[in-house]
Amino acid sequence: MPLHPQAEALRRQRAEAGTPPLYTRTLAEARAADLADIRAAAGNPEPVGSVQEFTVPGPGGPLPLRVYHPAPEAEAEAENAAAAPPPVLLYLFGGGWTLGSLDTGDAICRRLTNAVGCVTVAAGYRLAPEHPFPAAVHDVAAAAEWIAGHAAELGADPARLAVAGDSAGGNLAAALTLLARERGGPAIRHQLLVYPNTDHAADTPSVREHDDPLLFNRRSVAWYWGHYLADPADGANPLASPLRAPSLAGLPPATVLTARPLLL
Repeated sequence: MPLHPQAEALRRQRAEAGTPPLYTRTLAEARAADLADIRAAAGNPEPVGSVQEFTVPGPGGPLPLRVYHPAPEAEAEAENAAAAPPPVLLYLFGGGWTLGSLDTGDAICRRLTNAVGCVTVAAGYRLAPEHPFPAAVHDVAAAAEWIAGHAAELGADPARLAVAGDSAGGNLAAALTLLARERGGPAIRHQLLVYPNTDHAADTPSVREHDDPLLFNRRSVAWYWGHYLADPADGANPLASPLRAPSLAGLPPATVLTARPLLL
């Protein structure tokens, strides 16, 4: 199947630049290159009403949070429509549990904040391999619990908490809903999962057939999982592979965004 023109343009750009895949670099090089690519593609930051940064207690130390308040017109529209404080969205950046920072998701957090008229809270978490599974899961759970308990202080509705993330962030968002169900809270109204990695042992036809070294492939997937899991057996744990949960009963509704072949 042909690639979408935007994906094809990205692939051609990488081929012309001779950019080596992240999984062939040292960890420090991969982290720096990943952040540089994301910043280069983000363009000028979309203005929002305000941005605050602070830390909250986490199981392994302070966790960084970045709070985005919508532009005044977006917030006014949301308040008029709902007649209540705006909802709050916890956003978790991607990067294979190994790369990334709050800056990774800055552009999308700004867009979501204004488009939805919500208060968006981007949460940092400990990265692997320095902090393997389940450190990141427990960090984002601590962030969710703090947000649920302090939403009113952020000017948001504590009864309308949603969680979102892309790639590894989508994995952590899904794992968070499982852990919240197990613990009896916090209450999460919705989960937005953007191309989430949901199964350590995935061996689908798309994994086997699409192996372009310039794009995401099974070697890069193995590289990320290899950093995240100190023991491969941990991949069977639903908090690492949410698709392996015995039951999805009692979980919040999910919006799942993923890729598909371009049909011409």
